[in-house]
Amino acid sequence: MDFQGQVVWITGASAGIGEALARAFAGQGARLVLSSRNEAELQRVQAACAPAEALVLPLDLAAPDTFAAAVAAVQARFGHIDLLVNNGGISQRSLALDTSLAVDRRLMEVDYFGPVALSKAVLPGMLARRAGRIVVISSLVGKFGTPYRSAYAAAKHALHGFFDSLRAEIYTSGVGVTIICPGFIHTGVSVNALTGDGRALGEMDEATASGLAPADFARQALRAIAQDRNEVAIGGRETWGLLLKRLAPGLFARVLRRARVR
Repeated sequence: MDFQGQVVWITGASAGIGEALARAFAGQGARLVLSSRNEAELQRVQAACAPAEALVLPLDLAAPDTFAAAVAAVQARFGHIDLLVNNGGISQRSLALDTSLAVDRRLMEVDYFGPVALSKAVLPGMLARRAGRIVVISSLVGKFGTPYRSAYAAAKHALHGFFDSLRAEIYTSGVGVTIICPGFIHTGVSVNALTGDGRALGEMDEATASGLAPADFARQALRAIAQDRNEVAIGGRETWGLLLKRLAPGLFARVLRRARVR
């Protein structure tokens, strides 16, 4: 893996997977742009990534009208963007019928429209240079839906549809697209997940608590990006669900109904 000197923009960089990716890229000599809504935590991550050069750039994925100015700020600092890592997002822990439509819309706005809009803002610069890669941190539920994740799964499924299409459209441009599907990773994702009325769950679920360490996830993710992979699943035994769904969809549906996912 050689990311020395590359400009890597990571959303959701203030904690969890985003922070782990920032640390991993910093260890490879990349120059970083760290974005999320929490500027204080971004500054902590920036300090942890020293001596790598890192720009702290607060960003709200639900405010796409700010993206053009953000891209201009990155270009003014670094001249270009080599990698955009669309990692920021919100999870969900509520039954579909108990979830307000406002929560459904919030998840789509942040988890789908935000990455799409930011990618559209960054892509022209990459196409002009005929170089770059857009990375999308999706989820295993981007490939199959589970209970308590209806809106989250919908947003992640939508990401696959959009970015698979985009990859095909820009195939000869020199710009690539990599979709990464994490399984259970030991982060605060469930703590911050939205419940049916929009409040955070406030607790870590058992599966997340026993999930893959973020640093291990980041190491595998960087390898997949360096290998120009189109798509990769990273996690533990739960990743076998992809194969089970393909080979035995009826059995998979029965297993999923009994799965402890909350």
